[in-house]
Amino acid sequence: MIVSMTTTLRAARRRRALRHHTTRLLLALVVAAIALVTPMVPATAQEAATQAPVIVNVRVEGATTTIFEGPVTTDGHDVTTAAGGTHPCDGTNGNANPEPGPTATAALDDAARSGEFTFDGTFSSQFDDFFITRIGPDEQTDTAFIGIFRNFEPTPVGGCQQRVEPGDDVLFAYDAFVGENPKRTLALAGPNVTTVGQPITVTVTDGATGEPVSDATVDGTTTGADGTATVTLDEAGVARLKAERSGAIRSNSLFVEVTS
Repeated sequence: MIVSMTTTLRAARRRRALRHHTTRLLLALVVAAIALVTPMVPATAQEAATQAPVIVNVRVEGATTTIFEGPVTTDGHDVTTAAGGTHPCDGTNGNANPEPGPTATAALDDAARSGEFTFDGTFSSQFDDFFITRIGPDEQTDTAFIGIFRNFEPTPVGGCQQRVEPGDDVLFAYDAFVGENPKRTLALAGPNVTTVGQPITVTVTDGATGEPVSDATVDGTTTGADGTATVTLDEAGVARLKAERSGAIRSNSLFVEVTS
């Protein structure tokens, strides 16, 4: 009788152990299945992804010359100016974007850190954004203001609210308005290689619309109704061409390698 009871108890323990092992195995399988369909990305990593630096093309057109033009690596960060103090400039300003990221004014700030120029601006608590008042030697007046353009079009929001993407053209231009309307932004295109004395054809267009622009000057020549002009470069080296026109913002640079 004692042997029989002992055998029965041992069998019960084995059954309980088997049920416990089976339950743990099922739980492990459920957890594994959830992991397959649910990205295991913490919120902090997702936020970091939105803050990944990007490379944009920054250009600053001053009153009489181009102050800066080149690629800049930027992200959303605090910006400090003498007149405005230190404030976030990461696209979340004014609740314009749900996540932080690189912005137009942050790109200007990173360009300025190259040491080629300085800038200043006041900060508006109402708009939660900077108003850029000076870049390099050019300070705004009662009639000449600094405008911000993204891919040749005026930004609809302030520079700390305007998010930028990789490869964007970010333009800050002095005296950028006629009345309340932004000026036309010129775009210049043409060949990047030529030989001394060999004429090349360049084209000037409205950067925002792609329409040809007449009466623009490039290296002393004037564009026709189709927006083209013929330019002849007489010195070997790398020539930097710009298009200008009254009432418009000068173009991007066209670099042409001139060989002999």
